[in-house]
Amino acid sequence: MKWLFSLFFAFVVSSSSAFAQEESSPDAMIKKVTDDVLTIVRQDKDIQSGNTKKAIELVELKVLPNFNFQRMTALALGRDWNKATPEQKKRLAEEFKTLLVRTYSNALTGYKDQTIRYKPTKMQSGDTDVLVKTEVLQPGSKPIQLDYSMEKQADGWKVYDVIVAGVSLVTNYRDTFAQEVRANGIDGLVQMIASKNKQLEAGKK
Repeated sequence: MKWLFSLFFAFVVSSSSAFAQEESSPDAMIKKVTDDVLTIVRQDKDIQSGNTKKAIELVELKVLPNFNFQRMTALALGRDWNKATPEQKKRLAEEFKTLLVRTYSNALTGYKDQTIRYKPTKMQSGDTDVLVKTEVLQPGSKPIQLDYSMEKQADGWKVYDVIVAGVSLVTNYRDTFAQEVRANGIDGLVQMIASKNKQLEAGKK
């Protein structure tokens, strides 16, 4: 399942150049960049052989400008987001961003023979928040729903959540984060995420 969440990040690996060339509808953008990235992964022997460091570097280099990590973090915290100071919000967003990248980049190495089916997107003229639906087709297994929540900002479309088989990436963390805030406050949550990031970093060395 983790490689599916990683595809959430992977689909924008080449999006910086794609967005600069032309403004596209959110579903066309996802299709183009997902296809491009899967082609890269299929051809990259290092990633296929388990080089998670290379996958992480790829995501960190290309993906970060194309996500609204502040909104993602706010969704993950729910009502607790309003308890945080501006500085705490900044630290939370940075640590959560690092957690997501480090947790799911290694899943790129788990790609095998999956393909993507793109579903029609329901979108009206002037919409600024849409859900783009796709399915991951796996040989010998049932298709898995993979949906992208996207919002249009001044500098283009941004992804702020992904839903895999009905499970939201960001709200999947909400219960754990809420428990930590109740026990140790916002600073305790920042420390918890930072400690997890250090563990993940150490595990990849």
